[in-house]
Amino acid sequence: MPPRPESLSSSQARRIALAAQGFTDPPPTGRVDRRHFRRVLGRVGLLQLDSVNVAVRAHYMPLFSRLGPYDRDALDRWAYSSGELFEYWGHEASLLPVELHPLLRWRMTRALDGETWGGVRKVAQDRPEFVAAVLDEVRRRGPLRAGAIDDGPRVRRGTMWDWSDAKKALEWLFWTGQVTPARRERFERLYDLTERVLPARVLAMPTPSEEDAHRELLVRAARHHGVGTARDLADYFRLPIIHARARLAEAVEDGRLVKAQVEGWREPAYLHPEARLPRRVRARALLSPFDPVVWERGRAQRLFAFHYRIEIYVPAPKRQWGYYVYPFLLDDRLVARVDLKADRRAGRLLVHGAWGEDDADPASTASALHEQLQAMAGWLGLDEVTVGDRGDLSGALRVAG
Repeated sequence: MPPRPESLSSSQARRIALAAQGFTDPPPTGRVDRRHFRRVLGRVGLLQLDSVNVAVRAHYMPLFSRLGPYDRDALDRWAYSSGELFEYWGHEASLLPVELHPLLRWRMTRALDGETWGGVRKVAQDRPEFVAAVLDEVRRRGPLRAGAIDDGPRVRRGTMWDWSDAKKALEWLFWTGQVTPARRERFERLYDLTERVLPARVLAMPTPSEEDAHRELLVRAARHHGVGTARDLADYFRLPIIHARARLAEAVEDGRLVKAQVEGWREPAYLHPEARLPRRVRARALLSPFDPVVWERGRAQRLFAFHYRIEIYVPAPKRQWGYYVYPFLLDDRLVARVDLKADRRAGRLLVHGAWGEDDADPASTASALHEQLQAMAGWLGLDEVTVGDRGDLSGALRVAG
Protein backbone atom coordinates (compact mmCIF):
# COMPACT_ATOMS: atom_id res chain seq x y z
CA MET A 1 0.00 0.00 0.00
CA PRO A 2 1.14 3.57 -0.58
CA PRO A 3 2.78 5.31 2.39
CA ARG A 4 0.78 7.36 4.89
CA PRO A 5 0.51 10.34 4.92
CA GLU A 6 -0.12 10.46 1.20
CA SER A 7 3.08 11.98 -0.09
CA LEU A 8 4.46 10.14 -3.09
CA SER A 9 7.72 10.35 -4.96
CA SER A 10 7.54 10.51 -8.75
CA SER A 11 8.86 6.94 -8.90
CA GLN A 12 6.14 5.71 -6.54
CA ALA A 13 3.42 7.46 -8.56
CA ARG A 14 4.75 5.89 -11.73
CA ARG A 15 4.73 2.38 -10.27
CA ILE A 16 1.26 2.87 -8.80
CA ALA A 17 0.00 4.01 -12.20
CA LEU A 18 1.52 1.06 -14.08
CA ALA A 19 0.25 -1.47 -11.52
CA ALA A 20 -3.24 0.00 -11.80
CA GLN A 21 -3.06 -0.45 -15.58
CA GLY A 22 -2.15 -4.13 -15.29
CA PHE A 23 1.59 -4.09 -15.96
CA THR A 24 2.43 -6.05 -12.83
CA ASP A 25 -0.18 -8.77 -13.44
CA PRO A 26 1.21 -12.22 -14.22
CA PRO A 27 1.42 -12.97 -17.96
CA PRO A 28 -0.82 -15.68 -19.42
CA THR A 29 0.69 -19.16 -19.23
CA GLY A 30 -1.52 -20.69 -21.91
CA ARG A 31 -3.99 -19.62 -24.56
CA VAL A 32 -5.34 -16.12 -24.06
CA ASP A 33 -9.12 -16.25 -23.58
CA ARG A 34 -12.00 -14.19 -22.25
CA ARG A 35 -10.78 -14.47 -18.68
CA HIS A 36 -7.70 -12.52 -19.68
CA PHE A 37 -9.77 -10.03 -21.68
CA ARG A 38 -11.92 -9.40 -18.60
CA ARG A 39 -8.86 -8.91 -16.43
CA VAL A 40 -7.39 -6.30 -18.76
CA LEU A 41 -10.73 -4.53 -19.15
CA GLY A 42 -10.98 -4.44 -15.37
CA ARG A 43 -7.64 -2.63 -15.33
CA VAL A 44 -8.13 -0.19 -18.20
CA GLY A 45 -11.90 0.31 -17.89
CA LEU A 46 -12.54 0.72 -21.60
CA LEU A 47 -10.99 0.19 -25.02
CA GLN A 48 -10.85 3.31 -27.16
CA LEU A 49 -11.85 2.90 -30.79
CA ASP A 50 -10.20 4.79 -33.61
CA SER A 51 -10.42 4.54 -37.38
CA VAL A 52 -6.66 4.76 -38.05
CA ASN A 53 -5.31 1.37 -39.13
CA VAL A 54 -1.67 2.12 -39.97
CA ALA A 55 -0.36 -0.76 -37.89
CA VAL A 56 -3.36 -2.16 -36.00
CA ARG A 57 -6.58 -0.59 -34.80
CA ALA A 58 -6.33 1.14 -31.44
CA HIS A 59 -8.70 -1.08 -29.43
CA TYR A 60 -6.68 -4.23 -30.14
CA MET A 61 -3.40 -2.86 -28.87
CA PRO A 62 -3.93 -2.42 -25.09
CA LEU A 63 -4.61 -6.14 -24.71
CA PHE A 64 -1.50 -7.05 -26.71
CA SER A 65 0.55 -4.62 -24.60
CA ARG A 66 -0.58 -6.41 -21.43
CA LEU A 67 -1.14 -10.01 -22.59
CA GLY A 68 1.04 -10.55 -25.64
CA PRO A 69 -0.28 -12.19 -28.81
CA TYR A 70 -3.94 -13.18 -28.84
CA ASP A 71 -6.74 -13.85 -31.33
CA ARG A 72 -8.22 -10.51 -32.43
CA ASP A 73 -11.30 -12.27 -33.82
CA ALA A 74 -11.93 -13.64 -30.33
CA LEU A 75 -11.90 -10.10 -28.99
CA ASP A 76 -14.38 -9.00 -31.65
CA ARG A 77 -16.71 -11.86 -30.77
CA TRP A 78 -16.48 -11.04 -27.08
CA ALA A 79 -17.00 -7.32 -27.68
CA TYR A 80 -20.13 -7.61 -29.79
CA SER A 81 -21.67 -11.01 -29.05
CA SER A 82 -21.20 -11.75 -25.36
CA GLY A 83 -23.53 -9.14 -23.86
CA GLU A 84 -20.64 -8.02 -21.63
CA LEU A 85 -19.59 -4.93 -23.60
CA PHE A 86 -21.25 -2.16 -25.55
CA GLU A 87 -20.07 0.71 -27.69
CA TYR A 88 -20.62 4.30 -26.67
CA TRP A 89 -18.82 7.57 -25.94
CA GLY A 90 -16.55 6.88 -22.96
CA HIS A 91 -13.11 8.29 -23.64
CA GLU A 92 -14.12 9.16 -27.19
CA ALA A 93 -15.79 6.20 -28.96
CA SER A 94 -15.11 3.19 -26.77
CA LEU A 95 -15.94 -0.39 -25.95
CA LEU A 96 -17.21 -0.38 -22.38
CA PRO A 97 -18.51 -2.86 -19.79
CA VAL A 98 -22.30 -2.92 -19.98
CA GLU A 99 -22.47 -2.05 -16.27
CA LEU A 100 -21.36 1.47 -17.22
CA HIS A 101 -24.47 2.11 -19.29
CA PRO A 102 -26.47 3.70 -16.42
CA LEU A 103 -23.48 5.91 -15.57
CA LEU A 104 -23.44 7.33 -19.10
CA ARG A 105 -27.15 8.02 -19.51
CA TRP A 106 -26.58 11.63 -18.44
CA ARG A 107 -24.57 12.02 -21.66
CA MET A 108 -27.49 10.63 -23.65
CA THR A 109 -29.84 13.10 -21.95
CA ARG A 110 -27.51 15.97 -22.74
CA ALA A 111 -27.43 14.86 -26.37
CA LEU A 112 -31.22 14.98 -26.45
CA ASP A 113 -30.92 18.56 -25.19
CA GLY A 114 -28.61 19.44 -28.08
CA GLU A 115 -25.14 18.81 -26.63
CA THR A 116 -23.61 16.99 -29.58
CA TRP A 117 -21.39 18.17 -32.39
CA GLY A 118 -22.94 20.50 -34.93
CA GLY A 119 -23.72 18.29 -37.92
CA VAL A 120 -25.45 15.64 -35.85
CA ARG A 121 -27.40 18.23 -33.87
CA LYS A 122 -28.41 20.12 -37.02
CA VAL A 123 -29.98 17.13 -38.78
CA ALA A 124 -31.99 16.37 -35.62
CA GLN A 125 -33.18 19.96 -35.45
CA ASP A 126 -33.80 20.50 -39.18
CA ARG A 127 -35.16 17.09 -40.18
CA PRO A 128 -36.84 15.53 -37.14
CA GLU A 129 -39.27 13.59 -39.33
CA PHE A 130 -36.34 12.08 -41.23
CA VAL A 131 -34.61 11.07 -37.99
CA ALA A 132 -37.84 9.40 -36.84
CA ALA A 133 -38.03 7.57 -40.17
CA VAL A 134 -34.43 6.38 -39.78
CA LEU A 135 -35.22 5.05 -36.32
CA ASP A 136 -38.26 3.26 -37.71
CA GLU A 137 -36.10 1.77 -40.48
CA VAL A 138 -33.68 0.42 -37.90
CA ARG A 139 -36.62 -0.95 -35.92
CA ARG A 140 -37.89 -2.82 -38.99
CA ARG A 141 -34.64 -3.91 -40.63
CA GLY A 142 -31.78 -3.55 -38.15
CA PRO A 143 -28.91 -3.99 -37.66
CA LEU A 144 -28.19 -1.51 -40.47
CA ARG A 145 -25.21 0.40 -41.75
CA ALA A 146 -25.71 4.02 -42.75
CA GLY A 147 -25.35 3.19 -46.44
CA ALA A 148 -28.41 0.95 -46.29
CA ILE A 149 -30.66 3.97 -45.67
CA ASP A 150 -31.51 6.25 -48.59
CA ASP A 151 -31.54 9.94 -47.77
CA GLY A 152 -31.66 11.36 -51.31
CA PRO A 153 -28.98 13.10 -53.39
CA ARG A 154 -25.75 13.92 -51.64
CA VAL A 155 -23.11 16.51 -52.39
CA ARG A 156 -19.61 15.37 -51.50
CA ARG A 157 -17.12 17.87 -50.15
CA GLY A 158 -14.14 15.58 -49.90
CA THR A 159 -13.65 15.43 -46.12
CA MET A 160 -13.74 12.52 -43.70
CA TRP A 161 -16.68 14.16 -41.90
CA ASP A 162 -18.74 14.49 -45.08
CA TRP A 163 -21.47 12.26 -43.72
CA SER A 164 -24.82 11.67 -45.32
CA ASP A 165 -27.91 12.80 -43.42
CA ALA A 166 -28.65 9.14 -42.76
CA LYS A 167 -25.27 8.74 -41.05
CA LYS A 168 -25.81 11.94 -39.07
CA ALA A 169 -29.27 10.77 -38.01
CA LEU A 170 -27.90 7.43 -36.88
CA GLU A 171 -25.11 9.13 -34.97
CA TRP A 172 -27.63 11.38 -33.21
CA LEU A 173 -29.69 8.33 -32.31
CA PHE A 174 -26.48 6.70 -31.08
CA TRP A 175 -25.49 9.72 -28.96
CA THR A 176 -28.98 9.82 -27.44
CA GLY A 177 -28.92 6.11 -26.63
CA GLN A 178 -31.75 5.04 -28.90
CA VAL A 179 -29.58 2.88 -31.14
CA THR A 180 -26.34 1.04 -30.39
CA PRO A 181 -23.83 -0.65 -32.70
CA ALA A 182 -24.70 -4.34 -32.77
CA ARG A 183 -21.40 -5.10 -34.47
CA ARG A 184 -18.88 -3.67 -36.89
CA GLU A 185 -18.00 -4.93 -40.34
CA ARG A 186 -14.76 -3.58 -41.80
CA PHE A 187 -14.93 -1.18 -38.90
CA GLU A 188 -18.27 0.26 -40.05
CA ARG A 189 -20.98 0.43 -37.41
CA LEU A 190 -24.17 -1.59 -37.88
CA TYR A 191 -26.82 0.06 -35.72
CA ASP A 192 -29.73 -1.63 -33.98
CA LEU A 193 -32.23 -0.66 -31.32
CA THR A 194 -30.49 -0.42 -27.97
CA GLU A 195 -33.02 -2.75 -26.36
CA ARG A 196 -32.04 -5.44 -28.89
CA VAL A 197 -28.31 -5.04 -28.19
CA LEU A 198 -27.97 -4.55 -24.43
CA PRO A 199 -29.11 -7.16 -21.91
CA ALA A 200 -32.51 -6.46 -20.33
CA ARG A 201 -30.95 -6.51 -16.85
CA VAL A 202 -28.73 -3.56 -17.82
CA LEU A 203 -31.59 -1.55 -19.30
CA ALA A 204 -33.56 -2.16 -16.09
CA MET A 205 -30.83 -0.72 -13.88
CA PRO A 206 -31.84 2.58 -12.25
CA THR A 207 -30.45 5.78 -13.71
CA PRO A 208 -28.35 7.73 -11.20
CA SER A 209 -28.33 11.51 -11.06
CA GLU A 210 -25.70 13.22 -13.16
CA GLU A 211 -23.78 14.15 -10.02
CA ASP A 212 -23.79 10.57 -8.72
CA ALA A 213 -22.76 9.24 -12.13
CA HIS A 214 -19.88 11.69 -12.36
CA ARG A 215 -18.69 10.81 -8.87
CA GLU A 216 -18.74 7.09 -9.65
CA LEU A 217 -16.95 7.58 -12.98
CA LEU A 218 -14.25 9.64 -11.29
CA VAL A 219 -13.71 6.97 -8.64
CA ARG A 220 -13.46 4.39 -11.39
CA ALA A 221 -10.99 6.60 -13.24
CA ALA A 222 -8.89 6.75 -10.07
CA ARG A 223 -8.96 2.97 -9.85
CA HIS A 224 -7.76 2.68 -13.45
CA HIS A 225 -5.11 5.39 -13.10
CA GLY A 226 -4.09 4.52 -9.54
CA VAL A 227 -3.27 8.14 -8.88
CA GLY A 228 -4.05 11.27 -10.88
CA THR A 229 -4.90 14.95 -10.81
CA ALA A 230 -8.45 16.21 -11.20
CA ARG A 231 -7.77 16.81 -14.89
CA ASP A 232 -6.35 13.29 -15.33
CA LEU A 233 -9.39 11.69 -13.75
CA ALA A 234 -11.95 13.90 -15.51
CA ASP A 235 -10.29 13.13 -18.84
CA TYR A 236 -10.71 9.36 -18.43
CA PHE A 237 -14.44 9.49 -19.20
CA ARG A 238 -14.38 12.99 -20.71
CA LEU A 239 -16.16 14.67 -17.80
CA PRO A 240 -16.41 18.47 -17.50
CA ILE A 241 -13.53 19.55 -15.26
CA ILE A 242 -15.60 22.36 -13.78
CA HIS A 243 -17.95 19.78 -12.22
CA ALA A 244 -15.33 17.10 -11.58
CA ARG A 245 -13.53 19.07 -8.86
CA ALA A 246 -16.65 19.23 -6.68
CA ARG A 247 -17.37 15.53 -7.15
CA LEU A 248 -13.78 14.63 -6.28
CA ALA A 249 -13.99 16.62 -3.06
CA GLU A 250 -17.14 14.68 -2.18
CA ALA A 251 -15.43 11.36 -2.94
CA VAL A 252 -12.56 12.32 -0.61
CA GLU A 253 -15.05 13.27 2.10
CA ASP A 254 -16.76 9.88 1.68
CA GLY A 255 -13.44 8.04 1.92
CA ARG A 256 -13.66 6.72 -1.63
CA LEU A 257 -10.55 8.66 -2.67
CA VAL A 258 -7.50 9.89 -0.77
CA LYS A 259 -5.93 13.24 -1.49
CA ALA A 260 -2.19 13.04 -2.17
CA GLN A 261 0.79 15.13 -3.17
CA VAL A 262 3.15 13.80 -5.82
CA GLU A 263 6.71 15.01 -6.14
CA GLY A 264 6.99 17.49 -9.01
CA TRP A 265 3.24 17.79 -9.61
CA ARG A 266 1.86 21.30 -9.33
CA GLU A 267 -1.72 20.17 -8.73
CA PRO A 268 -2.91 17.92 -5.91
CA ALA A 269 -3.51 14.30 -6.77
CA TYR A 270 -6.19 11.77 -5.87
CA LEU A 271 -5.26 8.24 -4.92
CA HIS A 272 -7.58 5.25 -5.06
CA PRO A 273 -7.61 3.52 -1.63
CA GLU A 274 -6.99 0.13 -3.25
CA ALA A 275 -4.04 1.34 -5.32
CA ARG A 276 -0.99 -0.92 -5.05
CA LEU A 277 2.59 0.28 -4.79
CA PRO A 278 4.82 -2.51 -6.15
CA ARG A 279 8.51 -2.57 -5.32
CA ARG A 280 9.33 -2.74 -9.00
CA VAL A 281 7.68 -3.03 -12.39
CA ARG A 282 9.05 -5.48 -14.95
CA ALA A 283 7.32 -4.63 -18.20
CA ARG A 284 8.05 -4.56 -21.91
CA ALA A 285 5.28 -3.10 -23.99
CA LEU A 286 4.63 -1.09 -27.10
CA LEU A 287 1.82 1.34 -26.33
CA SER A 288 -0.77 2.59 -28.77
CA PRO A 289 -1.18 6.39 -28.92
CA PHE A 290 -4.65 5.64 -27.51
CA ASP A 291 -3.48 3.62 -24.52
CA PRO A 292 -4.69 5.04 -21.17
CA VAL A 293 -1.09 5.23 -19.95
CA VAL A 294 -0.30 7.97 -22.47
CA TRP A 295 -3.57 9.37 -23.81
CA GLU A 296 -3.48 12.38 -21.44
CA ARG A 297 -0.26 13.94 -22.72
CA GLY A 298 0.32 16.16 -19.68
CA ARG A 299 0.12 13.09 -17.46
CA ALA A 300 2.68 11.25 -19.60
CA GLN A 301 4.99 14.22 -19.16
CA ARG A 302 4.53 14.27 -15.38
CA LEU A 303 4.81 10.50 -14.87
CA PHE A 304 7.56 9.67 -17.33
CA ALA A 305 9.14 12.99 -18.38
CA PHE A 306 7.99 11.90 -21.83
CA HIS A 307 6.85 14.65 -24.19
CA TYR A 308 4.36 13.08 -26.56
CA ARG A 309 1.92 14.23 -29.18
CA ILE A 310 0.28 12.33 -31.99
CA GLU A 311 1.24 13.83 -35.34
CA ILE A 312 -1.43 12.37 -37.61
CA TYR A 313 -2.82 15.83 -38.32
CA VAL A 314 0.57 17.54 -38.54
CA PRO A 315 1.74 18.16 -42.14
CA ALA A 316 4.45 15.63 -43.02
CA PRO A 317 7.31 18.18 -43.32
CA LYS A 318 6.56 19.48 -39.82
CA ARG A 319 6.44 16.11 -38.02
CA GLN A 320 9.17 15.60 -35.46
CA TRP A 321 8.76 11.86 -34.96
CA GLY A 322 6.31 10.44 -37.49
CA TYR A 323 2.72 9.74 -38.46
CA TYR A 324 1.83 7.04 -35.92
CA VAL A 325 4.33 6.71 -33.10
CA TYR A 326 4.25 4.06 -30.37
CA PRO A 327 5.96 4.77 -27.03
CA PHE A 328 7.96 1.84 -25.68
CA LEU A 329 7.62 0.94 -22.00
CA LEU A 330 10.57 -0.85 -20.43
CA ASP A 331 10.08 -1.66 -16.76
CA ASP A 332 8.68 1.56 -15.29
CA ARG A 333 10.00 4.05 -17.87
CA LEU A 334 9.09 5.13 -21.37
CA VAL A 335 12.49 4.68 -22.99
CA ALA A 336 11.85 4.94 -26.74
CA ARG A 337 9.36 5.71 -29.49
CA VAL A 338 8.90 4.06 -32.88
CA ASP A 339 6.99 5.15 -35.97
CA LEU A 340 5.29 1.96 -37.17
CA LYS A 341 3.36 0.84 -40.22
CA ALA A 342 2.12 -2.62 -41.18
CA ASP A 343 2.88 -3.30 -44.84
CA ARG A 344 0.40 -6.13 -45.14
CA ARG A 345 0.97 -6.72 -48.84
CA ALA A 346 4.70 -7.23 -48.36
CA GLY A 347 4.31 -8.98 -45.00
CA ARG A 348 6.51 -6.53 -43.13
CA LEU A 349 6.26 -4.43 -39.99
CA LEU A 350 7.97 -1.21 -41.02
CA VAL A 351 9.86 0.82 -38.46
CA HIS A 352 10.10 4.16 -40.23
CA GLY A 353 12.05 5.60 -37.33
CA ALA A 354 13.16 4.76 -33.79
CA TRP A 355 14.34 7.16 -31.10
CA GLY A 356 15.66 6.49 -27.60
CA GLU A 357 15.08 8.78 -24.64
CA ASP A 358 18.09 10.61 -23.26
CA ASP A 359 18.51 8.42 -20.17
CA ALA A 360 17.96 5.08 -21.97
CA ASP A 361 20.84 2.73 -22.78
CA PRO A 362 20.75 2.22 -26.57
CA ALA A 363 21.89 -1.42 -26.64
CA SER A 364 19.57 -2.78 -23.94
CA THR A 365 16.67 -0.62 -25.14
CA ALA A 366 17.14 -1.81 -28.73
CA SER A 367 17.33 -5.45 -27.65
CA ALA A 368 14.10 -5.29 -25.63
CA LEU A 369 12.34 -3.25 -28.31
CA HIS A 370 13.38 -5.66 -31.06
CA GLU A 371 11.85 -8.53 -29.08
CA GLN A 372 8.53 -6.70 -28.81
CA LEU A 373 8.54 -5.69 -32.48
CA GLN A 374 9.08 -9.31 -33.49
CA ALA A 375 6.20 -10.39 -31.25
CA MET A 376 3.95 -7.69 -32.70
CA ALA A 377 4.85 -8.66 -36.27
CA GLY A 378 4.00 -12.31 -35.58
CA TRP A 379 0.74 -11.31 -33.91
CA LEU A 380 -0.24 -9.29 -36.99
CA GLY A 381 0.67 -12.16 -39.33
CA LEU A 382 3.68 -10.33 -40.77
CA ASP A 383 6.88 -12.16 -41.69
CA GLU A 384 9.57 -9.67 -40.75
CA VAL A 385 10.49 -6.38 -39.13
CA THR A 386 12.19 -3.84 -41.39
CA VAL A 387 13.98 -0.92 -39.73
CA GLY A 388 14.48 2.35 -41.58
CA ASP A 389 17.19 4.97 -41.11
CA ARG A 390 15.38 7.68 -39.15
CA GLY A 391 16.12 8.14 -35.48
CA ASP A 392 19.07 7.72 -33.16
CA LEU A 393 17.98 4.21 -32.12
CA SER A 394 17.58 2.76 -35.62
CA GLY A 395 21.18 1.60 -35.96
CA ALA A 396 21.17 -0.23 -32.63
CA LEU A 397 17.77 -1.72 -33.49
CA ARG A 398 19.11 -3.13 -36.78
CA VAL A 399 22.07 -4.60 -34.92
CA ALA A 400 19.72 -6.19 -32.38
CA GLY A 401 17.88 -7.89 -35.26
